[in-house]
Amino acid sequence: MAPIISVANVSKTYGSGFKALKSINLDIQRGEIFALLGPNGAGKTTLINIICGIANSSEGRVTVGGHDIIKQYRAARSLIGLVPQELHTDAFETVWATTSFSRGLFGKPKDPAHIERVLKALSLWDKKDSKIVTLSGGMKRRVMIAKALSHEPQILFLDEPTAGVDVDLRMGMWDVVRGLRASGVTTILTTHYIEEAEEMADRVGVINKGEIILVEDKAALMQKLGGKRLILHLQGRIDAIPPALSPYHLTLCDDGKELIYDYDTRSDRTGITSLLGDLRNAGIRFSDLETTQSSLEDIFVSLVRRAP
Repeated sequence: MAPIISVANVSKTYGSGFKALKSINLDIQRGEIFALLGPNGAGKTTLINIICGIANSSEGRVTVGGHDIIKQYRAARSLIGLVPQELHTDAFETVWATTSFSRGLFGKPKDPAHIERVLKALSLWDKKDSKIVTLSGGMKRRVMIAKALSHEPQILFLDEPTAGVDVDLRMGMWDVVRGLRASGVTTILTTHYIEEAEEMADRVGVINKGEIILVEDKAALMQKLGGKRLILHLQGRIDAIPPALSPYHLTLCDDGKELIYDYDTRSDRTGITSLLGDLRNAGIRFSDLETTQSSLEDIFVSLVRRAP
């Protein structure tokens, strides 16, 4: 099946000579939730703006649903709903009016039943007659999502959608996203809450300094790059790690009451058995141990640090 979004050799260079994007190649499949992660200034928003036709690339080509975003702008853009980072809406319009108006901008006929469904799904129905200016920041963010969904797009871009949104509202938003995926909508999100990407995304892309450094199925990424951590709770406090244990690169924590050992799950041998033996020989006893798996955030941080 052809990807619903195809980005081919896209670069963006500003007049100052700064290269915001460098030969980006990316395909996004129909119906998936794709998380685009990267530090501030990595090029996430620039790439989204180019795909949505808001900014022009210096080189390369973008197609959306088979339509060239420049040559067939109206057809391509009609497939997209965009929730930008910034809150742009008429402060003195009502929630109902601004959402309905957004639908009309795409040439869609009036459909009060659809607008009602969207507002109810986003817990905005009781605010439908409220002016935007009276809403909290989190509610305004939800209005932006409602506007993006008003014309029934096949693709939804969420650029930092939960910034400034409390936990309950955030969870509600992701329930909406899950429902959209079930109906076949493709969702592309950027987020600073990496645990959201870990929970929601099917695939993850990491961008840094204008370059895509990795695109991977989330489960495969965590299996391939996710290490494990062994935490040993010691019976007594130690002041330093004995030199004999230096090959294990242990970390001493909790005021000398914990030892942490990071190991690679892909290796034939984890080294745990020999570590436990060497701890015994060094006279170090522990009362309990536990293991944890690296999170997507751990993997993301290590990738960005490793990138040139």
